[in-house]
Amino acid sequence: MAMETGRITTRNTDRTCSATVLSKLVNRSHQAGICITKMELDVNLLMYFKKNTHVYAHDPDKKCKSGDVVLIEELSQKLSKEVTHRVVEVVYPMGDVVDPLTQKKVVMSEFRDDIVEKNKLYGENENAFDYEKAPQRGRFEGKRDFTDKETYKKFHEIPGVSQPYGI
Repeated sequence: MAMETGRITTRNTDRTCSATVLSKLVNRSHQAGICITKMELDVNLLMYFKKNTHVYAHDPDKKCKSGDVVLIEELSQKLSKEVTHRVVEVVYPMGDVVDPLTQKKVVMSEFRDDIVEKNKLYGENENAFDYEKAPQRGRFEGKRDFTDKETYKKFHEIPGVSQPYGI
């Protein structure tokens, strides 16, 4: 039985589910903090409510970044006390959300194609963001974006020692 809730698909028969990456952990380089969102039925009200579960997933290839929608799988044997899942693949990178039914790219609650059609009808604003000309995510890695670098907690300021990736 599959239950679909917006960006999350859960299969009860398998031990895999799709979830959103909350953050890459600072002091653990191969782990990602993940938020699994499920819709839970309240039997008294007969309404579904959102329930969030936070887990840690093993990401040895460092595939995912914050905000990505990823497919995770429960491990048969835990790697540590906290790590109970592993990242299988990145389903949608942040910013490139695709509707699973129509396979069209989405911006907020509208399809990108519909936005282009509206702009043709009413006239295009020269200051509007153009998704087709936008560069891929990650072009500033190593320059302004240091998400690909190994970070660590900085406990002391040591004179003469450069600590560029300390937080």
